Amino acid sequence: MAVPKQLPDRWRDLGSFIREQRGMARLSLRRLSELAGISNPYLSQIERGLRRPSAEILQQIAKALRISAETLYVQAGILEPGGEAPDLSREILADPSLNEDQKQALMRIYLSFRHENAPEDDPNAGEPSQPPAPEKAQ
Repeated sequence: MAVPKQLPDRWRDLGSFIREQRGMARLSLRRLSELAGISNPYLSQIERGLRRPSAEILQQIAKALRISAETLYVQAGILEPGGEAPDLSREILADPSLNEDQKQALMRIYLSFRHENAPEDDPNAGEPSQPPAPEKAQ
């Protein structure tokens, strides 16, 4: 079993991944922040690994980059990579019969239960420490 990455490394790796995806999409930092609906400084901090974005922010970034939110959730450690044990988070996000608001509500509940029941000696169980914020109506 692989040793999980330390959290600061995880956020730095996530930021690097987002920066790489932004480069491949040929988007400036400012343009991606506009498309994702987040501030330019906040996106810069995420890319440098200084901030830990919520699942909602990751979803907004993924949508702006035209990649799956699941890809960013795996990079952030919210979801386990495919091919391992069944993952309820992955199933919730993949369910076509649920709309985005319903998926986010289920994810918040599920992640809050995981956090509440996480063993104290497992720093990665129950990540993230705060459930994702609800999506804003547009």
